[in-house]
Amino acid sequence: MSTNASDPLAALGSLPGVADSVDSVRKAVDRVYGHRVMRRRSNEITSEAALRGARGSAALSGADWALEEVRRRTDFGGDAEARTVGAALRLGAEAGQLLSIWRQSPLRVLARLHLVAVGDAALAAARGEAGEAGDSVGRPRQAGEPVDEPLIEAPLPDPAEVAGRLDGLSELIIAGGSAPALVTAAVVHGELLALRPFTSYNGLIARATERIVLIGSGLDPKSICPAEVGHAEQGRAAYVAAFEGYLSGTPEGMAAWIAHCGRAVELGVRESTAVCEALQRGAA
Repeated sequence: MSTNASDPLAALGSLPGVADSVDSVRKAVDRVYGHRVMRRRSNEITSEAALRGARGSAALSGADWALEEVRRRTDFGGDAEARTVGAALRLGAEAGQLLSIWRQSPLRVLARLHLVAVGDAALAAARGEAGEAGDSVGRPRQAGEPVDEPLIEAPLPDPAEVAGRLDGLSELIIAGGSAPALVTAAVVHGELLALRPFTSYNGLIARATERIVLIGSGLDPKSICPAEVGHAEQGRAAYVAAFEGYLSGTPEGMAAWIAHCGRAVELGVRESTAVCEALQRGAA
């Protein structure tokens, strides 16, 4: 994807249209951070963004619940949809706690995210019902282990390729670089979708990790711009089509994926702006 060996993500910023996406996202984020409600009620916006982001991410993974149903429910241990929504909520709550570890040990964060997604009750059940099955939680999948990812049907890389590419991704994150936050977040998201390194919840984890990058980069430090909302709003078909561009590895495909992720952030900004406006009307 780049001939710049020292900073391979930076070259993606020069692809056609990417600079415009980066600039548009930056302006949108700045606008919502400048909203008057953010001066005194930013914690409420952050909490609402986490809830709405979790709902959007779960919808992409096949659990398309109404927002008020997600808000109302307290038991997420029932059927597969409930477990997916519960996993998305837990990941949203955990993402902001892992920022310092992410820059030092991305692989440790990914393992933690899988543990959080599976949840303690599900992990205990897996170990009780299937002996060693619970041992697949929190580590990259091994040869012969099935992968449950309902949305992405691309061929699975073998475990050796997964391990090598995860190591490469980790090295890029630890090394840092000059690539815009949107570019890094899109690549991390796309790479985790491509690899599907765990036996379950890979899509949720990929989108949660995108959020970690956006927060940790300083683009969205208060986590009020839920890209997951935007990914869901653009629809599953558009998400998969943009991801196929990432898989192609072509300049056009990569630029289209980055633009898609940028639009998702902007739609997340729009969602939080609407929340700000609603709070402002309620306080008036």
